[in-house]
Amino acid sequence: MTSLIIFRVGREDRKHHGGVYTAIFSVISAVEQGTEMLEMDCHLTQDGYVVVSHDENLKRQTGQDVNISSLNLEELPLYNESLEVTFHAGHHSTGTDRKIALLEDVFRKFPQIPISIEIKENNQQLMQEISNMVKRYNRENITVWASVDSTILKKCRSINSSMPYSFSMKRGVLVLLLFYIGLLPFVPLGESLLQFYLPRIINRTYIPEKGILRKRLIVSFIDKITMRKSLFKHLAARGIQVHLFVCNEHKDIKEAFELGATGVMTDYPSLLSSYIQTYRSQH
Repeated sequence: MTSLIIFRVGREDRKHHGGVYTAIFSVISAVEQGTEMLEMDCHLTQDGYVVVSHDENLKRQTGQDVNISSLNLEELPLYNESLEVTFHAGHHSTGTDRKIALLEDVFRKFPQIPISIEIKENNQQLMQEISNMVKRYNRENITVWASVDSTILKKCRSINSSMPYSFSMKRGVLVLLLFYIGLLPFVPLGESLLQFYLPRIINRTYIPEKGILRKRLIVSFIDKITMRKSLFKHLAARGIQVHLFVCNEHKDIKEAFELGATGVMTDYPSLLSSYIQTYRSQH
């Protein structure tokens, strides 16, 4: 069994016995618990610092309705003392270190840990700052450009084409289409990483706020057409990592690996590490 443990950093949550928050302490703890890759979202402060945060607007995480881009680094508010774990409904996390982390601090402390950086805004300065930092810390081969938006991803690659990159939503749909019509083996793919929901968590551990994902039949259909073991096996054979998220319970971790995922993303690295150790001892 593949054992890549991916820790979500810069999402909504903070750590308590394996949960997540975006202070640097959470990253240190995750790596100590066996994390082999970090996944994070980044934004740019008004004075040009790249920080790790799921949201550009901080109301949900801090209680203050302000955007990161409108504040200098020293003006960023602290996280709330307690936050709900978005991908583990009904669970909350707490932590003593409530400061939003700098991307450079993560690079400095973990020079050998691969990191996937998701860009949500079409902000060339943000992309350029990240690229410059990646080069400065000699991380081009282990730092991944990621975005669901193909336009943003294309701009990221134009700024630094030496960094590996993930599938955008548009490219992911194309791969799925090619798979079903039988042409996928004949089409070159430049991406190094595919990240996708494990659909079975939706409306169970993850409750969407609104929209089409609240419809169980739709989620069941998405699960049926995307969670194809033969597809994941083909991509892995071509050297493309397949990461499923966000698995915060044992049964979801088990299902993800059984489907052929090469990595599993979690808010609880200790849980995932424990699962893998138990699996290895039994096999």
